[in-house]
Amino acid sequence: MYILYAIPSAASCNHDVIRCITNLIPPGVCNLLNPSTIYANNEVDLDEVEIYGFDYDYTLALYSNTLDTMIYNTARDFLVKHYKYPEGISKYDYIPNFAARGLHYDIQKGLLMKIDAFHYIQLGTVYRGLNPVPDEEVLELYGGTNHVPLEEVSGFYGKGPVMKQFMDVFSIPEMTLLAAANDYFNSNDIEYDPGHLYKDVSDAIGMVHIKGYMYKWIIGDETYAVLHRLASHGKKLFLITNSPFSFVDKGMKYMVGKDWRDLFDIVIVQADKPHFFNSCGKPFRRLDSNGDLQWDKIKSLDKGQVYKQGNLFDFLRLTGWRGSKVLYFGDHLYSDLADLMLRHGWRTGAIVPELEVETRVVNTEQYAQGLTWLQALTGLLERMQMHRDPESKKVLQDWLKEREELRAVTKNLFNPHFGSIFRTCHNPTYFSRRLCRFSDVYMASISCLLNYDLSYTFYPRRTPLQHEAPLWMDQLCTGCMKTPFLEEMAHIR
Repeated sequence: MYILYAIPSAASCNHDVIRCITNLIPPGVCNLLNPSTIYANNEVDLDEVEIYGFDYDYTLALYSNTLDTMIYNTARDFLVKHYKYPEGISKYDYIPNFAARGLHYDIQKGLLMKIDAFHYIQLGTVYRGLNPVPDEEVLELYGGTNHVPLEEVSGFYGKGPVMKQFMDVFSIPEMTLLAAANDYFNSNDIEYDPGHLYKDVSDAIGMVHIKGYMYKWIIGDETYAVLHRLASHGKKLFLITNSPFSFVDKGMKYMVGKDWRDLFDIVIVQADKPHFFNSCGKPFRRLDSNGDLQWDKIKSLDKGQVYKQGNLFDFLRLTGWRGSKVLYFGDHLYSDLADLMLRHGWRTGAIVPELEVETRVVNTEQYAQGLTWLQALTGLLERMQMHRDPESKKVLQDWLKEREELRAVTKNLFNPHFGSIFRTCHNPTYFSRRLCRFSDVYMASISCLLNYDLSYTFYPRRTPLQHEAPLWMDQLCTGCMKTPFLEEMAHIR
């Protein structure tokens, strides 16, 4: 049960007010959200979508949490054995749920942190190694402010001269290994170059990815059902992935069967995204049945063939697939979705596996009560701040302290180090803002498509702007248990 603090009587706000606020929570709100919901940032009519495209890793293929441990352990051992890092780093085991997607890493300072949509560092979420950095030190390190200038936060693809943003799900073990290695050097008072450490860890993680045995951790049980349903309704399907064909082939055979390529009209591997989407330099090459590279000129992209590299401009020229009739799904907001949304007008769908866990938290009574009282406290502070008598000032200070405590408790419900991937204390995160900017719809997994008719229209909530009144209650139920698609469309599965 959530513990709520007593409010001093001087503000005419006591336990009775807390009880009134708690009573504002609608019955059943703690089971309101369904993790199989598809959320809309933009209006999308599936009836207009004729072509469905997919990334592979963490889109068609989801992986068990065990994979993170394997990636971490393999990369850690690679650092020690091949890059001759100190043996002491081998003693650092993988820490589940330490890092969260969307964090920024200051390459030169060796700091991992969470930044909001307005480029402010969320104080209390800055880590040097495995230890939090005090707020005062953070402000000192960044020139007396917790704001990071635009040119330093990251470039268009998430990497700037100072900061790197970790956007894909594979980056979780990478961030944890960076934190562990930094912690070793700091704890043992060993001088080192954080920039070189960042590069070595990144290279070590990359070595794990190309080994090709990650398919053993696949849990994409409903991938076949999604692809078969789309194909049986006459939709064209294509795959564009950075992974090599041998790796994709093993995983797809495991999930879909040996004839998986029959479901796809076009298969493109080692595409080198995001360059595939914004450069016309690399031509398509065909792979034969053994996966060997062929050098014939590509005049068409044919079903049953496998192509390597290439570029989107030739893809569009050879297929004629343009605009909103194409919907492409991927997990990396920059590499998979940004160019397609902004440059080419395709519809985009973001796969965000963290939604399932975060939805479970939002559905708890502890979260509902805490957030309701947090919002009420904020409203009280806003209305009562002009009272300047000593007693009122004392009450306001108590409220401010309680508000900070509630914020910390709410953050810890998601992740004790960094909180929700979607919010800081009161703002959207940098990740959340990019999610809204680069995706028309987003969901926990591709299997969420099974809950919707293929002529379904997704409508975004008309959430009120700051200067608007929240009058449109009809939109507040988006994603709840009682939405029609989960009851009346149950026959789809």
